Amino acid sequence: MINLDDPQKFRPLVGQAHQVAMNMLRPISRKYDQAEHEYPQELDMLAAMIDGLSDSGASEGAGAAGVRREENDGDKTVKNGANLASVMSIAEMCWGDVGLLLSMPRQGLGNSAIASVANPEQLERFDGVWAGMAITEPGVGSDSANIKTTATLDGDHYVINGEKIYVTSGDRADAIVVWATLDRDLGRAAIKSFVVPKGTPGMRVDRLEHKLGIRASDTATIIFENCRVPAENLLGSPEVDVKQGFAGAMATFDNTRPLVAAMAIGCARASLDLTRELLEQAGVVVDYDRPAIVQSAAAAKFLQMEADWEGAYLLTLQAAWMADNREPNSLEASMAKAKAGRVGSDITLSCVELAGSLGYSEAELLEKWSRDSKILDIFEGTQQIQQLIVARRVLGLSSAELK
Repeated sequence: MINLDDPQKFRPLVGQAHQVAMNMLRPISRKYDQAEHEYPQELDMLAAMIDGLSDSGASEGAGAAGVRREENDGDKTVKNGANLASVMSIAEMCWGDVGLLLSMPRQGLGNSAIASVANPEQLERFDGVWAGMAITEPGVGSDSANIKTTATLDGDHYVINGEKIYVTSGDRADAIVVWATLDRDLGRAAIKSFVVPKGTPGMRVDRLEHKLGIRASDTATIIFENCRVPAENLLGSPEVDVKQGFAGAMATFDNTRPLVAAMAIGCARASLDLTRELLEQAGVVVDYDRPAIVQSAAAAKFLQMEADWEGAYLLTLQAAWMADNREPNSLEASMAKAKAGRVGSDITLSCVELAGSLGYSEAELLEKWSRDSKILDIFEGTQQIQQLIVARRVLGLSSAELK
């Protein structure tokens, strides 16, 4: 029988994450939204605390990094593992603040890329490195297969040339995981990822973006001009497998998309919790024991939003659970990201509407959450791209057959 309750062994972790969100992130949320590009010094202490929990074994999946999934070794035991722990704890942290979570040292999206495709030696060498991830380029948005940045082998180094935009933590991270092609003529199969340490000659941060939301997180444009990277910094195998195609590189997204879905879930939950309180103060009570049709319009809308939120939450847990149990989850990861991204944006904007002038003002954080949530429907694959991936998977069609 399926059990939809949160795994008991993760409840202490989720409780800790909620306390951090409430007592450490919420109080400084508005401060760093207004002080865009200023590094939140308070996060250093939080990062040290998370490192301590992880080192002691007291916390599984305490951070935002993805989790490696090896081939099935024959173990049929059902596991609630680090992927599930990560999405649950991230949702709680984003109940506090999405931008601050994305600013956490050593918890970048590039860390998920390393966890997904690095070999054992690389996993050990890059342990503790704070890694951002550089995929998007000017003119190359959601279609990652058309990456123009090149990596040319020269002796025992690769020479990287190109421009990357919208790199989260691009100025603050210790290293950047850069997606580049080894040979444009071989198409998507030649795209590999490289770990480029901060300060490497030929890599420079060109500018920091001013954004609608997640303003506590720096978002950079990075230029690579004859940037020489040691060959051993190519993640995974340097061989180009035309038969495998883009699958190796795209495996990164199977880890990161449920994480982004969890961020949307946390932000939407924060909006729902506050809106319920504001409605109650205004005399609008949401009654879960009565049909929505016999309640006020505001209460009925709130019930509909909670139902949508529940669907997104369960899809996200499913995608993470499948990764823990070494089951292919590309379809489920995209479904979770599509559902949570859309629902998160819809809920936060609807909560602003339900709260009226109070929701639109800076007196509460509702307007901020509506701004923050929009990016969660865009990065790591837009809503439209996720729907396209789901359609291809369900119909069994290739990208050439269904564009």
